[in-house]
Amino acid sequence: MQNKTDEHGGVEVVRPQWRHEEIAFRGRRLPAGERKKIRKALRTLHSLETMAVTIYRLQIGRAETELNRELIAAMCNEMTHQQDFQTRLYEYGLTPGPLRLFWWAVGMIFGIGSRLCGRRAILRMGIWVESKAVDHYSELLAAADWDDATRAVIAKDQADEQGHIQTWRRLLDLDGPKKR
Repeated sequence: MQNKTDEHGGVEVVRPQWRHEEIAFRGRRLPAGERKKIRKALRTLHSLETMAVTIYRLQIGRAETELNRELIAAMCNEMTHQQDFQTRLYEYGLTPGPLRLFWWAVGMIFGIGSRLCGRRAILRMGIWVESKAVDHYSELLAAADWDDATRAVIAKDQADEQGHIQTWRRLLDLDGPKKR
């Protein structure tokens, strides 16, 4: 994988085709209790990213607006997070959680509901969901004894979520105070 800094100061990740030497079998010799913590954390992260992808996908409209451009970028970003955690699950010899479909359904409700309520609701939903994600990432980083590579992926994805919050707040501030 090759990383570079973009014009906004963020890290831009270029994802070339995965090669077999980039896949590492992880944590197979960990004690059962530690593997259980990792399974729970990775399944939680994967499920929540599934929800985030669904929310953004259903908030995107047809108009050529800055909001839709940002929603598309956020959805694509969340798809890379989902891929990060699905890959790690398999590297650890685990599988995605059976309740991930529940989180997909929650994402549908949040995505459609906020889109029906308009731009401000979409932005507020983004701030709320991403704030919860940042909190979850902090808890899950502390929840298990991660290998360095996995810890770096989780921290990078958490930083991405913080960037989403900044974007949604900036767009909400541009709207000014709510008009009654």
